[in-house]
Amino acid sequence: MVFDVNFGWTSTIGDLVLGATKADGGTRRISYKMGGGTTLPFLEKENTSPAPLIAFEVCDNPVFWSPIIKNYCGDLINNVGEWTRTADATYGADLIRLYLTSTRQRNFSDIASVGKTVETVLSASSLPLIIEGSNEPKIDSEVFQKCGETAQGEKLLLGTAEAGRYRSIAAAVLAYNHSIIAQSPIDINLAKQLNILLREIGVPRDRILIDPYTGTLGYGFEYSFSAMERIRFSALKGDTDLAMPMICSAIDSLTIKEVREAEPAVQDEMAVQWEFTTGIAAAAAGAEIICVRHPKTIPLLKQAFADLKKRTPVPEVA
Repeated sequence: MVFDVNFGWTSTIGDLVLGATKADGGTRRISYKMGGGTTLPFLEKENTSPAPLIAFEVCDNPVFWSPIIKNYCGDLINNVGEWTRTADATYGADLIRLYLTSTRQRNFSDIASVGKTVETVLSASSLPLIIEGSNEPKIDSEVFQKCGETAQGEKLLLGTAEAGRYRSIAAAVLAYNHSIIAQSPIDINLAKQLNILLREIGVPRDRILIDPYTGTLGYGFEYSFSAMERIRFSALKGDTDLAMPMICSAIDSLTIKEVREAEPAVQDEMAVQWEFTTGIAAAAAGAEIICVRHPKTIPLLKQAFADLKKRTPVPEVA
């Protein structure tokens, strides 16, 4: 069926470019241009917008990671370079999202190792890269400075900026020509306010990606879905402070009670289905990037996106 939905929307979601190829001064083999939508995903009359991108999440210290992923990926999780290479060559990810979980350890001070980790991941895969740095304000500035400097020219996506801590991330974004993830706690007004704060200190609209914060299915996701739709509706009605692409990462999908307490024989599949269902719903609400941690979720989402993008002509009525 072809949908031709008109809600009186007159505006377009702004563009954001992630990744720089050799022609753009970087080393990535592909560059993604997100945004440009004029309606919700999968509702456009003409199949013009790309399917959402899938980012596979890796980390440099797996002690914080779900045991489900540790069991599935095995020794790969202890070598962030090989893990990244496998996510690209075998799992089929569109993007890599690196969590610098080592920086979240108490009294972390080895900033030089941050640069080495970023270099390792950039060498292991030529896909565009998202980096999640420290949650510790005391070292934020140094961590993001090192990330931005190490990957200068690659047009990374750095995160996460929040209302209480955004200046240090924004400084690295502006200094080294990257983009920023702006996260707010499931509230359209707070999302808009943070975007305005970022713009006031010089971050252009086309380098801001909205993260409305995503609860997992059955654990607050309905609030996230509603917030994402409201953000997208407002943008399409002309609110330029919200007309940016969105990202979704429902990382709690692998740790909720239903998955954690599932029988061992079905636990892996339960985790995948929970992550998949949350991801597909977030895509329908407008997310341009869906982040996952289980490798088996990637092909399921890709097939679902492909099926949703198909167009079956409707017979004309005589």
